[in-house]
Amino acid sequence: MIRSRHVRTFTHLAIASSLAMMLGGCGSFNGFSGFGNSEPTAPAEPPPVPEMPASIRSDEIVGRWGLASYMNPADRTRTENNARGQCKQPYIIGAGPTGGVIMHLADEATPQELRLKGSPSGKNYIGPIGPAGGEKDREIVSFDGRVLVTKFIDKDAAVRYGNMIYVRCAPKA
Repeated sequence: MIRSRHVRTFTHLAIASSLAMMLGGCGSFNGFSGFGNSEPTAPAEPPPVPEMPASIRSDEIVGRWGLASYMNPADRTRTENNARGQCKQPYIIGAGPTGGVIMHLADEATPQELRLKGSPSGKNYIGPIGPAGGEKDREIVSFDGRVLVTKFIDKDAAVRYGNMIYVRCAPKA
């Protein structure tokens, strides 16, 4: 009788231990972790995409610029001449303290430091820290050292501002 009670107790303990191990193991499947935890674990975030350098350096666009915009590509030459006339009151692109450029984002009154960013497609962008081609970025459509043309990625800003054309102003005498 005593022997059968020990066997029964041992069997019950063995079954309870086995169940505990199986249930503990189940807690790590299907996105759950820990015994009795019904909260799913957050999926691992992908590693950040390293910023690609742009083919245009920040110091190449720092300076005084006449600024205008156009919607229709046929108006580019006329608009470029208008931008040149704006050098009396130039748009200043400054050098940022950490290697970027100081410019305005769309619809923001205060300029801030933006980055020149490259992309796998070979396009260059100007925008805040983050992946190239982000919603607040502007694409550099063309740049020859003297004339810079950009367009905003954000559709609404692109419709409102069109293609921004910057014409380098002559150095102050």
